[in-house]
Amino acid sequence: MDTLVCIKRVPNTGARAVLTEDKQEIDTSNLGYTLSPHEECGIEEAVQLVEDHGGEATAMTLGAPEADEQLRTAIAMGVDEAVLLEMDGSDWRPSRVADALASAIEANETDFDVLVFGNEAADAQNYQVGVRVADQLGLPVVTGIKEFAVEDGTAVAEREIPGGSERYELDLPAVITVKEGLNEPRYPSMRARMQANKTEVTTREAEGTGVEGFEKVELVIPEEGESETDILGDSADAAPQVADVLEELEVL
Repeated sequence: MDTLVCIKRVPNTGARAVLTEDKQEIDTSNLGYTLSPHEECGIEEAVQLVEDHGGEATAMTLGAPEADEQLRTAIAMGVDEAVLLEMDGSDWRPSRVADALASAIEANETDFDVLVFGNEAADAQNYQVGVRVADQLGLPVVTGIKEFAVEDGTAVAEREIPGGSERYELDLPAVITVKEGLNEPRYPSMRARMQANKTEVTTREAEGTGVEGFEKVELVIPEEGESETDILGDSADAAPQVADVLEELEVL
């Protein structure tokens, strides 16, 4: 079984977002970069599928040359191959990203059985790329996955819904977009990181046009909501009040 996981280089997820003066991008001049938490779980899932069923796992990203840092993290976590689609400029809306990824996947020598995406990137959170790639490739897709397995050549995917879960069975090849909590991503050892730094990353030029006819106006950072904290006490004397609050919340 051959798997593909598509990842994205994003600003550190714990950092405070600041916009550029034209409000078109996030100002990353003072930020470090990382992988989205969802995509870390995607890497782990792609690697686990290969460990269980054989084959190879490939990581692919679209971005500047510096994005090979995140690809090497994926290699250190266990993927076998890494592909960087170098882009020109910053005008890569979700439709163009999906078009570039789909074109590269179609041109790849490997016919992937499972294509894994994070449910949404940690920066823009557009929720679009995985679905768009699946549509362009004509493959079935399930989003928001929290459980996944392959049994007798059939993929079984589950996602949470209010009050329960939904279970899907998909013929392979298929696309899934996964959420944080699907698994526990492995932490790459120092030795694995050193070996990953020596591994060759395949580089190609990104190609994609996407959907035309619209443009981004500006980014807006949501206002931070105010919250209040009630201190019930600082000793055992506050226990009855805590119990009252838990009863109000119907926890007790």
